Amino acid sequence: MNSLGNVYFFSGYPGYLATYLIKRIFQAEYPVQHIYALVLPSMMQDAEKSLKNLLNDTGIDEGKITLVEGDITQENLGLEHDSIRLLQDSVTHVFHLAAIYDLAVPFEPAQKVNVFGTKNMNDFVLSLTNLERYIYFSTAYVAGKRQGVIYEDELEHDKGFNNHYEKTKYEAEKLLEELESDIPITIIRPGIVVGHSETGETLKFDGPYFVLNFIRHLRFMPILPYFGNLDAKVNLVPLDYIIEATVFFAHDTSKESQTYHLTDPSPYTARELYSMFMQEYLGRKPRGRVPLKSAEMLLSIPFFRKWLQTEKQVLDYFTDQCEYDCRNAQKGLENSTISCPDFKSIIPNLVKYYREHEKNEEKHVKIS
Repeated sequence: MNSLGNVYFFSGYPGYLATYLIKRIFQAEYPVQHIYALVLPSMMQDAEKSLKNLLNDTGIDEGKITLVEGDITQENLGLEHDSIRLLQDSVTHVFHLAAIYDLAVPFEPAQKVNVFGTKNMNDFVLSLTNLERYIYFSTAYVAGKRQGVIYEDELEHDKGFNNHYEKTKYEAEKLLEELESDIPITIIRPGIVVGHSETGETLKFDGPYFVLNFIRHLRFMPILPYFGNLDAKVNLVPLDYIIEATVFFAHDTSKESQTYHLTDPSPYTARELYSMFMQEYLGRKPRGRVPLKSAEMLLSIPFFRKWLQTEKQVLDYFTDQCEYDCRNAQKGLENSTISCPDFKSIIPNLVKYYREHEKNEEKHVKIS
């Protein structure tokens, strides 16, 4: 850190991760000299609106944050020469959050943004003269179709992937591994992120919210059954745990690179979660069971996918037999007040927020 404080550079603004992290950095009273947020030209109007709301909500000094027009898929991030020189001489912490997170994303856009974009960001980071830490936002699901216990120090495998999102995040992490001996890197691998544990707030109803969509559209049925055995453990984690832990690890003053599974150390099974969500939303318990193949066949039909507002790919995460070991993350958080809450305890808040916004189409993912 220089004498005036940290200088942060964020990709992925005005995404909710970047917005929440910036807000938390100021709340935690880290010494902030300045924050630069990289924004796609097409997103600048949205970013300006988001920044105005952020400043109004928090009282952050407007002069502390600058929006920078650029694009991670371009060489030098699409930045002007003068901007590059300024950033190279000042930035201490880089948060690389820009990515395509859609489970149904086609290969080419995922490869362009998640892999080539990360390569360009790596090149930029290597040019920084005052870098203290490079924080990369990955996913626990770089494990792909692996089974059994997955450790934080593991990456490379040949078991395949469930979708292009997993594959391209895996390839991006491999690029990060090449730099770990040269610069201090923090790789964050979250489980499936849901809304804020206290407010329930979330940007989009995706992931496990597809289960609520499914239940909502079929609630007219006198009996709602389980689908398949659903004995797999599903790793769901609230947004605020991810934000708190990421900011904490981002300010590690050591020079070592680390990878952290920000996952639930005691996850519930898909059966338990399905039942808890249904009881909270409908006040009913699932009864009976139909084969998982029936759900797969139903969601293979575009009409039913759109009507149920549920992506077929979500079923992969309710049959996944991985267990994500998070002992490195838990050890790193020992001297903090940060912990992952029991997921059962936050379901009422998640469902309450969903119920209040379930008819807001902007909250729902467009299903193709």
